[in-house]
Amino acid sequence: MEKIKNLWFDGNRIYMRTNEGRVLSRPLKAYPELEEATMEQRNDFTIDEDGMAIRWESLDADMHISSFYETSEPNEQNEVAAMFRRFPWLNVSEVARYLGINKSLLARYIYGISKPSEQRIQQLREILHTFGKELQSA
Repeated sequence: MEKIKNLWFDGNRIYMRTNEGRVLSRPLKAYPELEEATMEQRNDFTIDEDGMAIRWESLDADMHISSFYETSEPNEQNEVAAMFRRFPWLNVSEVARYLGINKSLLARYIYGISKPSEQRIQQLREILHTFGKELQSA
């Protein structure tokens, strides 16, 4: 079974070397906690004893080896990304809080790493409509 041997950052990417010698990589923008972190915070991680997950205690962030197996790059040409491009002042953390989901999950939707259900997209539309109504009444 393939396990995490080492992890490092270079430019806007996170890299992982496995015990089988493979080097896997993902864009940092897919992981907002890591993208926004300092290099010191990024490098303060532990690999679990099974070699399957990484934990950043100070960032309260976790990552599983399986998230690196995606062979395609994120596709930012999706409906959720379009909503955030149309309203660049939207705060991902606050929108995620209103949705009742983790900021990382919303970021994966935005960057096309994860695909939201139609129900989740509808919830996002409703929240944006609510924001608009609140702004109009202010």
